[in-house]
Amino acid sequence: MKKNLLSLCLSLSLMAAAPAVGHAAQNDANTAPAISSQTLRNLSWTPLVPPVTQDVTLGTSSVQINQGEIQGAVGAFALPADRGSLEITLTSIATGKTLYAPNVLVLDEQMRPAAFYPSSYFPYQKPGIVSSDRLEGTLKLTPALGQKQIYLLVYTTRQDLAGTTQMTNPAKAFAAGVGNAVPDIPDPIARHTPTGTLSIKVTAEQRTGNVMIGQIFPSSAPAAATPVVVGNTQPAAAPAATPAKPNEPMLSDSESYFNDAIKKAVKAGDVDKALKLLDEAERLGSKTARKTFIESVKR
Repeated sequence: MKKNLLSLCLSLSLMAAAPAVGHAAQNDANTAPAISSQTLRNLSWTPLVPPVTQDVTLGTSSVQINQGEIQGAVGAFALPADRGSLEITLTSIATGKTLYAPNVLVLDEQMRPAAFYPSSYFPYQKPGIVSSDRLEGTLKLTPALGQKQIYLLVYTTRQDLAGTTQMTNPAKAFAAGVGNAVPDIPDPIARHTPTGTLSIKVTAEQRTGNVMIGQIFPSSAPAAATPVVVGNTQPAAAPAATPAKPNEPMLSDSESYFNDAIKKAVKAGDVDKALKLLDEAERLGSKTARKTFIESVKR
């Protein structure tokens, strides 16, 4: 019994949460703000070859589009269209009390709008033990046969910049995560800004996604059959990995607090709470929490 419980606990500690799915996309790209073809051609498109996860900082020095409803820094990405269906998780990470509200316009190989995901598709997600306040949504796309690449343009709008997002106080999120009483404290409000921090995760699979990008049969018009070459489409060299900064050692009082809490949770049969305490303790630099957890389970 103890052995089975230990195996279960260790398995649970390795499991990752599934990404939340947003609202249905407005697949009619005609509902997206109009962007001139010249503007699209002038963009430098960053190649993303799956599987890949890339962090992107949209700052004041980033490419800007201030055209009609579109205002602020934009992200432009080129994805291969010959790897099967693509699953793309886009995350906009809160910085202090600011957030970039993303919209995504998907274009086929010939730079024709094919699908539109408004900012409402990327709902707010509460902070977790190892995650921050964020807006997040997952796109599932199936490029039509015969294409080499498709494009994603990420931008924000005047309407988004006039809005805000109510976040969850980190103390509330942590208390709820470990099963403690949630304190009665106010939640911060994040204003939307024309700059921000994104994380894009792209995976490819052979199974069909839910949005077909591009025409199945090529157009008979010669001009339409010629793909538009946009920016540098050669994969960029991967940056050298930066060694992770080790956590500072945890204070002895904090070590004792977490170890005692882990023991009590295991003794009460609340393994999920014990695992959350273990994760938080190690994130804060604990060197004894894991040993405490394992020994508590064995008893």
